[in-house]
Order: sequence, then structure tokens, then C-alpha cells
Amino acid sequence: MTDPIADYLTRLRNAIKAGHKVVDVPASNLKKELTRILFEQGFILNYKFIEDGPQGTIKIALKYDPSNKVNAIKKLERVSTPGLRKYSGHKELPRVLNGLGIAIISTSKGVMTDKEAREQNVGGEVLCYVY
Repeated sequence: MTDPIADYLTRLRNAIKAGHKVVDVPASNLKKELTRILFEQGFILNYKFIEDGPQGTIKIALKYDPSNKVNAIKKLERVSTPGLRKYSGHKELPRVLNGLGIAIISTSKGVMTDKEAREQNVGGEVLCYVY
């Protein structure tokens, strides 16, 4: 696999389209941080790290509106790819849907949202947009 972040986002996207409640994703430290951010921002219901084998898995419970079965995540978009990295300084960080969505940034101080990166005045690689 050449792009594990794109695989992570695709697994979430496919589970949402299929209407699954839970999705299993192979674990890595970066994927754990992405999952933590999605949980803190309210895009997923819950998550659990399962240590099985050398890699482990992440069980992610997707969040749906109970009245009309609409998922909390409308779109997951990969920005920086292995073939074309996208970096942004703290002054040029993107705003997703004028602040309604989030951009996940990998900085020298760890993985964080665009809002947190602006507050800490750090730029970095723009991993993905979520809204």
C-alpha cells in the first residue's frame, strides 16, 4: 500500500455509503491521531484500539442522525498525496467551508486541526479535509 491515509479515508467513506455502524481499520500512530481528532470534533461516535498481532486495528463507530439516518461526515477529501505534498504556513492554512469543516494538519507539534495550528502559529502538511 503506497498511501495508508488515503486507504483510511476510503474505508471510512465506503462504510458510510454502505450504512455500516462500525468499521475496522489497520492501526498506525498517524491513523490513531486522525481518529482521535475526528472523535474530538464530533464526526464519529466512538473508537477503540485493539492490539492484535504486530499492527493492531482501530474499531470506529460511525455517527448517524437517528431521525433520518444521515451521517455526520459529508465528505472526506485527501489533500496531500505521496506524489504531490501540500504544505501550508500558519498564515495560509485553509479554512474548510468557511470554518464549518476541518482541515487536518501534520505539524512539528503533532497532528492537529487547522484551528489549533492557527492558535499555535505552526504550519505543516495539509493531510485532509473533513466536513
